[in-house]
Amino acid sequence: MVAGWFTEGDGDREFRLLGTRCGACSAVFFPREDSFCLNPGCAGGELTEVPLSKRGRVWSYTAGRYRPPAPYASDPDTEWEPYTLVAVELEAERMVVLGQAVPGVTVDGLSVGAEVEVVPGILSEDADTAWTTWHWRPVEVHR
Repeated sequence: MVAGWFTEGDGDREFRLLGTRCGACSAVFFPREDSFCLNPGCAGGELTEVPLSKRGRVWSYTAGRYRPPAPYASDPDTEWEPYTLVAVELEAERMVVLGQAVPGVTVDGLSVGAEVEVVPGILSEDADTAWTTWHWRPVEVHR
């Protein structure tokens, strides 16, 4: 989807979102910021790439039940498939990151506070290319 926003080619186990951390104030940014610190109270420092928490808790969620309007890319000739959007508060960073749930997870399978993990996903694909992104997958609770 966007180069440098997540690791690539490492599979589910090592897949991570990538952010940046300010060396002066320790603020963490996602999407990444490579020009300057966005913290208004910071004079700025060196920005370093950091892997973000793999897990977090559902902060909010909703169903995407309609085809989005332009300028979003959507083939009007293909059947529309609803998807689930999940806002996740990352475990260590305590920041909220939005993304789609893995295919097959609906709002009926989520609850606020449920633990999820980030995994690689497919945003779109054709005969020549697969555009990758991240998805949120519920963490199985073993009792």
